[in-house]
Amino acid sequence: QVQVVESGGGWVQPGGSLRLSCAASGIIVGVSTMNWYRQAPGKQRELVATIDKSRSTNYADSVRGRFFIFRDNNKNTVYLRMNTLKPEDTAVYFCNANYSMHSYWGQGTQVTVSS
Repeated sequence: QVQVVESGGGWVQPGGSLRLSCAASGIIVGVSTMNWYRQAPGKQRELVATIDKSRSTNYADSVRGRFFIFRDNNKNTVYLRMNTLKPEDTAVYFCNANYSMHSYWGQGTQVTVSS
């Protein structure tokens, strides 16, 4: 059974940092394309960051230079380091794993940026 579980969300002041984790079981993160999405209230879910099996990364324009996606194959976990957070980064963040022609989603973790 495949599980994708996010953690690390919370409340942070503008300018602060958070690190989200996405722990996977039943798949191999190192050979998967892993994505972080986010969805703010009243908005569509948007792709934030991607890392593929060769560790190539891609970012949404709104987060490039502030967010960093990386993985630890030994822990089968993908991370999203978020720096210089802004109120507009407030959203539920979802981890998405694409492995062996299947797509798996976590339940999401809330990130709130406010003073």
